[in-house]
Amino acid sequence: MASLETAAEHERILREIESTDTNCIGPTLRSVYDGQEHGLFMEKLDARIRNHDREIEKMCNHHFQGFVDSITELLKVRGEAQKLKSQVTETNRHLQENGKELTTSMEELRQCRVQQRNIATTIDKLTHCLPVLEMYSRLQEQMKAKRYYPALRTLEQLEQTCLPKAGQYRFCSIMAENIPKLRIQIRDTAMSQLRDFLESIRKHSDKIGETAMKQAQLQRSLDSSVSPQPRVLLGRRGRKGAPAAIRAGMGVNSLSEHDTGILDVEDEEEEDEVPGAQDLVDFSPVYRCLHIYTVLGLRDVFENYYRKQRRKQARLVLQPHSNMHETLEGYRRYFNQIVGFFVVEDHVLHTTQGLVNRAYVEELWELALSKIVAALRTHSSYCDDPDLVLDLKNLIVLFADTLQGYGFPVSQLFDMLLEIREQYGEILLKRWNITFRQVIDQDNYSPIPVSTEKEYRQYTSQCPFQDPELEKLPFPKKLPFSEFVPKVYCQLKEFIYACLKYSEDLHLSSTEVDDMIRKSTNLLLTRTLSHCLQYAIKKKNVGLAELVQVIINTTHLEQSCHFLEEFISNITNVPPDTVNATKLYGTSTFKDARHAAEAEIYTSLNAKIDQFLQLADYDWMAAVPGGENLAASDYLIDLIAFLKSTFSVFTNLPGKVAQTACMSSCKHISTSLMQLLLDPEVRQISMGALHQLDTDVKECESECRSANVWHIFLQKCLLDLFTQWDWSTYLADYGKPTCKYLRVNPHTALALLEKVSFISQLYTTVNFMLINLTKKVEALTLSFMKFS
Repeated sequence: MASLETAAEHERILREIESTDTNCIGPTLRSVYDGQEHGLFMEKLDARIRNHDREIEKMCNHHFQGFVDSITELLKVRGEAQKLKSQVTETNRHLQENGKELTTSMEELRQCRVQQRNIATTIDKLTHCLPVLEMYSRLQEQMKAKRYYPALRTLEQLEQTCLPKAGQYRFCSIMAENIPKLRIQIRDTAMSQLRDFLESIRKHSDKIGETAMKQAQLQRSLDSSVSPQPRVLLGRRGRKGAPAAIRAGMGVNSLSEHDTGILDVEDEEEEDEVPGAQDLVDFSPVYRCLHIYTVLGLRDVFENYYRKQRRKQARLVLQPHSNMHETLEGYRRYFNQIVGFFVVEDHVLHTTQGLVNRAYVEELWELALSKIVAALRTHSSYCDDPDLVLDLKNLIVLFADTLQGYGFPVSQLFDMLLEIREQYGEILLKRWNITFRQVIDQDNYSPIPVSTEKEYRQYTSQCPFQDPELEKLPFPKKLPFSEFVPKVYCQLKEFIYACLKYSEDLHLSSTEVDDMIRKSTNLLLTRTLSHCLQYAIKKKNVGLAELVQVIINTTHLEQSCHFLEEFISNITNVPPDTVNATKLYGTSTFKDARHAAEAEIYTSLNAKIDQFLQLADYDWMAAVPGGENLAASDYLIDLIAFLKSTFSVFTNLPGKVAQTACMSSCKHISTSLMQLLLDPEVRQISMGALHQLDTDVKECESECRSANVWHIFLQKCLLDLFTQWDWSTYLADYGKPTCKYLRVNPHTALALLEKVSFISQLYTTVNFMLINLTKKVEALTLSFMKFS
């Protein structure tokens, strides 16, 4: 069984050797040598070889005749082959002889092909090197032309694209070594240009702001011309015209490659069209530096540096000059610088991505707003010129409108304007105080004479006045008031106009404007005009005629207060009967002034009376007159004449005032005469002096009886008691309602009695001494006669 398997295995190996490629026969032979039947396999192999030899022999025998025929044919071909060989040799010789030139040409061609290949290789290398050289040359030109951002882009392309393709050449290595240095040079140069730009806009920010404010003013004029309605404050969305036009006028490409100058500050006031504020600025240094630092991966460094420098410039811009309050130009320069600063920041905000953000700009604006408000509060407090304050207000409104057009909140500025309004009102009050004083000092305190209808209408148009009776009178005639009335009324209207001017463009409602004007006018009436009227009444050398005219003037001004309220309502379009509307206090002001003038009249009359009474020179020890009638004292005659002429001036006064003045004068005369009697320095009064005084009192009583003030002279009863020596009646009727001497004060009568009784006792004593002396003289005379 084992021999069968071995035979089958050997057979398989033989078939595999016959059919397998000789390169792969090694494993098959190894399996034979690994087995134990090596000799048997060799026998099997020899037998197989013999079989194949027999088959080969059979095949050869089968084809032998053909082989012989072939040999025969081959021998025949041999001769031909010799001939052919000789012919080939000859041909080859001829070919060699004839091919020497070709061989030379082929060698030359080979060498040309080598050169061509070298040239192609050189061209290929130059193809990669020339762009490097060209780009480096362009880089040098860009650096020379100060086109740093394109130079940086060229540098980046050179480093990342061209140099790696060029290969390892020495000039490439040198270029690669110079690239970091060039980047640093570009960075430093761009930063230097940015510093120059920042310095330039710091110096010329006032020009930028001036142009922006001119544009805002022009836009406001256009708005007001298009719509007659009151202008309202608009924000960035509502006022796209001005800022959008300004930004459109910039025309600055953020990738600009050319420097056209940092600022163009030529004077363009001669031109009809105001240029855009940013037209004056070339922002390319900012954009260029921003892109350069972005490419270099230093954007954060650049942003921090830019913001830090602008914050420093903001502090410088917000620092006002010490003498800014002296002229409007100082405020204008201050505002122009601030507007220029924020116009630049607003443009940078909208034309760069993230260099400055909204939060940063708002932070700067909040800082600026607080400093602006503080500076304006401080400097405006030094101003005492209302025209300058009004111009400043208009400038602040323009300043606020300009910045609000760029989206900055300005409500604090308008709140501050309301504060300045109070100061403006105080300055107006001071100016009108001077004006009223001038009107008072220049007034002649005489009724205004008018000779023609034109003059009459001129005065009645200046102040409200209607008097049908006066209009019926022929010319020439006189208005009851003096120049003071129309001038004061016109000045009141001018004051109202001045208050109204300040309220313009403050975006206040009509009610608020009306309330502001009425409150200011009340202050003018109750404080300024009231003090001026008191000044007119209390000033030195003011006469009774002037005081009478003041009363007449204040009466007419009081009547004109109603027209003044209508005037305010007309200019503010607020009906006077509006709820919570402030009423004018002019009526009470003029009433108080009139009462003060009346009191001053009474005081002045009394002072004049005192001057006449100082001339009284009574002989308190005068003897009792004889039967002839006594005449009134000269001073009293002059006093009565003065009072008559004075009271004639009071014809234009209200009857109550004239009557009160007359009563006050008579009462003062009565009191003064009583004081003369009871003067402590007058210790003795004779009956003759009492008779003289009684005569003077009778004269006063006779002059004043028509005025129904005779009962004021109470001392007449007292003098009757002493001159008639009617003590029995006085004592008998004392305390009775029907007493004749009911008005005589007992204490006054007793004090006067003491002075009169002392004189009577002295007269009796002197009389007794004279009688004794006479008797002694008579006795001496008789004795002398006897002696002689």
